[in-house]
Amino acid sequence: MTDTVTAPAVTQPPFAGRRVRRVEDARLLTGHGTFVDDIQRPGMLHACFVRSPFARATINSIDVSAALDLPGVHAVFTAADLNHEVHAAWYSSYGPKVPDTPRPPLAVEEVRFVGDPVALVIAESRYVAEDAVELVDVDYEPLPAAADYRQARGSDAVVHAAFPDNVAGGLAGPPLAVVEPAFAAAAYVADETFYQQAYQAVPMETRGLVVEWAPGPGGPDDGELTVWAATQTPHEVRAFGARLLGLDPDRVRVIMRDTGGGFGQKVVPMREDMCLLLVARKVPAPVKWVEDRRENLMAAGQARHEHGRARIAFAADAAITAVSLEHVQDCGAYPTPWPVGASGAVGLLYPGPYKVPLAAWTTSTVFSNTAGRTAYRGPWQFESVAREVLLDIAARDMGLDPVELRRRNLIGRDDQPYPNPAGMPPYDHSSPLETFELALKILDYDAFRAEQAAAREQGRYLGVGTGTYIEPTATGQPYYASEGAVIRIGPTGLVTVIVNGGAAGNSLETTVIQLTADALGVDFDQVVTIQGDTAVTPFGAGTAGSRSGSAMAGAVAETARVLRAKLTALAAERLGVPEDAVTLGDGRASAGAASVSYGELASPDGVAATATHTQKAPMLWSNATHVCTCEVDIATGKVTLLRYVVGEDVGPMINPNVVEGQIAGGTVQGIGGALLEHMVYDDDGNPMASTFVDYLLPTSTEVPHIEYGHMETPAPGPGGHKGAGEGGAIGAPPAVINAVADALAPLGVKLTELPLSPSALVELLVAAGH
Repeated sequence: MTDTVTAPAVTQPPFAGRRVRRVEDARLLTGHGTFVDDIQRPGMLHACFVRSPFARATINSIDVSAALDLPGVHAVFTAADLNHEVHAAWYSSYGPKVPDTPRPPLAVEEVRFVGDPVALVIAESRYVAEDAVELVDVDYEPLPAAADYRQARGSDAVVHAAFPDNVAGGLAGPPLAVVEPAFAAAAYVADETFYQQAYQAVPMETRGLVVEWAPGPGGPDDGELTVWAATQTPHEVRAFGARLLGLDPDRVRVIMRDTGGGFGQKVVPMREDMCLLLVARKVPAPVKWVEDRRENLMAAGQARHEHGRARIAFAADAAITAVSLEHVQDCGAYPTPWPVGASGAVGLLYPGPYKVPLAAWTTSTVFSNTAGRTAYRGPWQFESVAREVLLDIAARDMGLDPVELRRRNLIGRDDQPYPNPAGMPPYDHSSPLETFELALKILDYDAFRAEQAAAREQGRYLGVGTGTYIEPTATGQPYYASEGAVIRIGPTGLVTVIVNGGAAGNSLETTVIQLTADALGVDFDQVVTIQGDTAVTPFGAGTAGSRSGSAMAGAVAETARVLRAKLTALAAERLGVPEDAVTLGDGRASAGAASVSYGELASPDGVAATATHTQKAPMLWSNATHVCTCEVDIATGKVTLLRYVVGEDVGPMINPNVVEGQIAGGTVQGIGGALLEHMVYDDDGNPMASTFVDYLLPTSTEVPHIEYGHMETPAPGPGGHKGAGEGGAIGAPPAVINAVADALAPLGVKLTELPLSPSALVELLVAAGH
């Protein structure tokens, strides 16, 4: 816990809020990053998985003899060799009291999706391991598969025997009875069912681990496990591995150098990670596993796949009187983490940043014989797609401009705190109406409408769409609320700040250096940081839930306060003055004309402080409006995005470059989800998009220049900072959908299913008689 101390503020001009160049860039852009595949250990072996070619089949037998006879193969493991090694008291990340879904390391008796890991080959090289995989003879008996979650409920094709109806679970908020009177009395009711396709994170770096067990003298459990991981959460991997193996956490060290993207896929270890952790003590050498791109697309998990009936009731003046959502999502065969808990956020956030007096929601999660659901940037994003697209449909039906309908219902700063009727904490410290108007001003909405009208006279179909959301960041839930830091000043005056890290492209090195330089009153170049090594870093929950910036700001602020008090006491003694006469700044402690540098105060052994920040607010609310304009070629269905504007509020920005980079990355992923990306399965559960030939990602030719407008409404807590990581992926899909729908509105086309591929749009146009 943090000591209760007081210390003077510093006088150094702030680095926070400035577009400071990222310290990571020099290393990464010159090829000096260290990713998992760069790790080399003496005598290291390589792992490769035997994966099921069937979506569902019985495993009659597995013959590994031919693989073992291949020169260079060291071992082949099946479920019979590995699965019983899972510690009896093991539990997944949601805790021991949650009835989690099945999670065997390797498939037992039955495979449940194409790509299901059946056996693990260990060989002297990846090349030999891949050859050996082809020699493992698995006798499968194919079974009917539940390939589409929409038909899986109650199907004869049961994914897991413990869930005979294929329903993993469900949650509910206020019941439908609460809102039905309002719907019955409404002047107008919008009622549509929306479907969103499966797509996934596609990080630049695929998943990977290197595991190395160093045995000790006291028996099989007396040793140490070192793990090099591509992860967003080093301390979670450490805790996960310790629970899995029944080890004291101090016997597990996790090292994360650079991670090439995560987006939620690398928050919680998956089944392949379990296998590598279990194998570590069975193979007398370090073992590396790095999946290839086909494995990543086929087996690293899916996201988004869901549908829901969304309703909004309106009074005669177009004020919202009630909302409801009946939501169903696909969790595949082996979801990570527990999918039911994550699905509840969809219902809780469905009212969005609007003045909604009544809400009701239900959500259910259904197994299918496809890749398991994983967390993905804004995993509750469907609530914004359903609400924002339905608002546009409602506006057109009521003869209103969609912008005007939102103006009548959006929450403004002066309306807060405003209750969320679905069950979330009240909205506060946000600016939905204000950022909405900011984005429209940047676009010049009225000018675009005039341009659109002129284009239609020429036979061109232009459209504009908005997507407005409010995002819970940096939750106060116990696990995610805590973040620790250590700050040390050496005899030269160099400041080292040590935090958990978990950066996967989100600039945590630059962020924490800026925060520390400001907190101590030193130059930016006088600070370095150590992150991503559980042997030396204090606990932190890692990069998840848009928490890193605000959590680290709190940790640095708390720790720097303790360290400033120490510096003040040392300077007062050195200068012979009372502590209240000491001021700190520019790397020095001063009292009148006399001063002493931090380095001098730290000599000879250095001076350090450690503290833990615990967030007290239940939620920090970020918000934004995305505005997109587009042109649709009605002959080919091609969508060309013209302009893209984001008006956002993440509180005071630590580094605008980093904030805008986070928004841009998420926005591009959202554009891909609206127009291109699609994890397609055939009727037998075979993946039809397991390479980049078939799984289409947005490129620079599909993404326009993104324009930004910033507002800064401080949140409670150090610095007033709020999260920025997930908003782009939440706001982009509805903005793009609404822009396309607006372009095609004169032709009578309604958009309720994703993705908006050219062929899908042409089919809708033909069905509408064009």
